[in-house]
Amino acid sequence: MKCIMLVCAAGMSTSLLVTKMQKAAEEQNIEADIFAISESEVDKNLGSKDVDVLLLGPQVRYLKSSFETKYKDKHFPIDVINMADYGMMNGANVLKHALGLIG
Repeated sequence: MKCIMLVCAAGMSTSLLVTKMQKAAEEQNIEADIFAISESEVDKNLGSKDVDVLLLGPQVRYLKSSFETKYKDKHFPIDVINMADYGMMNGANVLKHALGLIG
């Protein structure tokens, strides 16, 4: 099972994207735990979940370098969700990007 964490300012704007990503994963028979949280909840969730990839919403892309430094010992990729895919709520493309980062 792949664990995909989406991070945004409040954890709310990505909830629809999570639903669309879960639907795309289901259609492709991919077992995935996909969830969205606010930036303030990252540490708490990393303590209880084995995350495979962390994706940042475009509105918090400024966190990428600090997260890469802070979580480098976790050994998971961190990237920013493509703004067009985010705006269009294209769950299939965001899922494909996340899975590509995991390898």
